[in-house]
Amino acid sequence: MSAESEGNDAPRKLLAMYDESLPVVYGYFVRRCSDRGTAEDLTSDTFLAAMDAARKDVPPPMTLPWLLGVARHKLADHYRRRHDRFTVPVAELPEPADAGDDWDAELDRIVAQSVMARLPERHRTVLALRYMDDCSVTECAELIGRTVHATEALLVRARRAFRSHYPEPEGDKS
Repeated sequence: MSAESEGNDAPRKLLAMYDESLPVVYGYFVRRCSDRGTAEDLTSDTFLAAMDAARKDVPPPMTLPWLLGVARHKLADHYRRRHDRFTVPVAELPEPADAGDDWDAELDRIVAQSVMARLPERHRTVLALRYMDDCSVTECAELIGRTVHATEALLVRARRAFRSHYPEPEGDKS
């Protein structure tokens, strides 16, 4: 099949996978947004962006992992655009019970995000589905179009890659 005919076929592929991928993409946003309206808007934005990409001369592969990548970008854009993210005065923020623990958790989250960004897309996808979206290995396999055995092997490689990029803790190494 020529690149031109593949390019013309991408919108059809996206439409064909729409019914199966809609609940996955919407579920991704529902778990991460404060309200269903925002989740619905972001789901719509994701599919509109995917269709725009599908219409390009050389479209990306129309797969669920790619679509979830688009969704992650839409969510990140949403949080970057929010006007209210800096509007709460500092004096009104509640004081955490143990600020040290919250700070450590926040630092761990920032480091983990940085490490995830350096991993290949397939590793990011499977780790996000398994540990952020709390999907079973079987569900991950279905979503990324692999066998359960291949997904387990991918998870092993993805965890190994994550650990290899994660910095060693400072201080005592007992």
